[in-house]
Amino acid sequence: MSPDVDLTAPKPGRHALRDRLLALDYRLFEFAAVRNWPAAEPVLPRLSRSANHGLLWFATAGVIAASRTPRGRRAAARGVASLALASATINTLGKRSVRRPRPVLDPVPAVRHLKRQPITTSFPSGHSASAAAFATGVAMESPTWGAVVAPVAFSVAMSRVYTGVHFPSDVLAGAALGVGAAFAVRGLVPTRDQVTLPPRPRADAPALPEGEGLVVVANTAAGSSDRVRALRDALPRAEVVECVPEDMPDELEKAAARARVLGVCGGDGTVNAAAEIAVRRRLPLAVLPGGTLNHFAHDLGVEDVRALGRAVQQGDAVRVDVGLFVCGEKQGVFVNTCSLGVYPELVRERDRWSHRIGSWPAGVLAALRVLRADRHPLEAELGGRARPLWLLFAGNGTYHRMGLAPARRKDLADGQLDVRVVHGGRRPALRLLAAALAGPLTRSPAHAAVQVRRLRLSGVAPGTLLAYDGEVIEVAGEVTLQKVPEALVVYRPLP
Repeated sequence: MSPDVDLTAPKPGRHALRDRLLALDYRLFEFAAVRNWPAAEPVLPRLSRSANHGLLWFATAGVIAASRTPRGRRAAARGVASLALASATINTLGKRSVRRPRPVLDPVPAVRHLKRQPITTSFPSGHSASAAAFATGVAMESPTWGAVVAPVAFSVAMSRVYTGVHFPSDVLAGAALGVGAAFAVRGLVPTRDQVTLPPRPRADAPALPEGEGLVVVANTAAGSSDRVRALRDALPRAEVVECVPEDMPDELEKAAARARVLGVCGGDGTVNAAAEIAVRRRLPLAVLPGGTLNHFAHDLGVEDVRALGRAVQQGDAVRVDVGLFVCGEKQGVFVNTCSLGVYPELVRERDRWSHRIGSWPAGVLAALRVLRADRHPLEAELGGRARPLWLLFAGNGTYHRMGLAPARRKDLADGQLDVRVVHGGRRPALRLLAAALAGPLTRSPAHAAVQVRRLRLSGVAPGTLLAYDGEVIEVAGEVTLQKVPEALVVYRPLP
C-alpha cells in the first residue's frame, strides 16, 4: 500500500505563497498548543467528543424540533440535511483528495488529548464542516435558533485545534465546506422566506385590540393546547372554545353567531369547516395552524401566534379565493385542494389503519395497497370524452414548485383552479410522480395540467370518492368544480 501523500505539505522553491501560508498555519497551531486556556480545559475536549458522528447536532435538532413550532421543525430538518450533505462530501471527496497527516501532538498538553485519536486524514475538518453546516442550515430557517447554535458550533470547530487533531486551515476549510453545503441544500429546497407573497390590497376587517370580539374554536385532537395557551396570552380578550372534532361544526356555528371575527385553530380539515361558515355568514376569518398539515395557513403567511395576533390587532387582512364543488344536492368549499381518483382512496385507506399503526405508517401502507390495485379508481367523461383516470386534482390557486420542496401557492387570489390530470395506464406510481414533479400548464402522455375557472365532469360512477381538504365523500353523475374569487376575508401579516 502506498503511503499517504500530503498535498498541502510545503515543497521548497515551487510555491512561495503556499509555503508561507502553510508556515503560518503551523505557527498558529503551535501558538494554540502552548497557550494556556484554563477555562477551556474542562469543556472543549468533552464538546469535541460529543460531536463525534454528529451526535451533538442530532440531539440539538431534537431539542429544536421539540419546540413544536413550524419554523423550529423546519430549522431542525434543514440543519440535519445540511449536516448530512457536508459529512458525505467531506468523507467521500475531501479527505480522499487531500491526504494531509494529522498534526504531531508533542506541543499539545496531555490534558487536552482526546482519549481516542482520529485515524482519518486531517484536511478538511469533518467536525467543523458538520458544525458549520448545521448552524447555517438552522439559521436559514430560524435566526433565533441560529443565534443559539452558532456559539456551540464555533466552539466545536475551535476544539479541534485545541485538542491538537487539526490545523487551523483544516478547520477553516471544513467550515467553508459546511456553509457551502447549507447553501446547496437551500438551492434544492428553498426556505419559506425565499418565497415572496404578492402584495394584496387590504380588505375591510376590524382591528381587535387584545382580540376583543374574536371567538376562536380550537380542535383538541389537533394537538393545539400549547398554541391555545399562547393565543390566550397574546390576545387576552379573545374567547377561546376548545372542543373535540365531533363538536366542531356546532361550536363553529355558535361562535359565528356571536363573533365579530371567527377564529379557528386546527388542521386543514378544521379550517375548511370554519371557512365554509365564514363565507356563508360573511365574517372575517382568523386562522391559527394547529394540526399536522397546515397548508392554507402557511401559504397565507401565518405560522404562529405572534403573526396572527399582530394581524388581528392591526386589522391586517386580505381577500382570498375559495373553490366550490357541486354534485347534485351535495356541495362544499375547499381552501386547498379537491381531488377524485387515487388520492381519496389513499385517504380512506389511511384513515382505516391510522388508529392502529399511526398516521405515517398508515399512509405508506395505504399507498402500497391502492397503487397495486388492478382497477382505475376513477372513470369519468372529461372534455366530451370518457376515459380512465388515476387522479384528477384541482388546487385552489396555482401551485408552484421550487427545487425539491413541496409545491406551494404564491397567490391565494389568482382566480384559477390548478387542475392536474393523471391518465389511466400502467405504472401508476411513475405517472403520479411525473405529475407531481411537473409544473402548471404542462402535458405529457401520462398527465396534463391546465388552469381554469370552472371544470365539469360527467359520467362519474356511483360510489366514486371525492376528497376536499382531507375530507372524503361519495359522488356520482355530474361533478362541477369552480372558483369563487375573493369570497373569504382572512387575517394575515401585511408588509
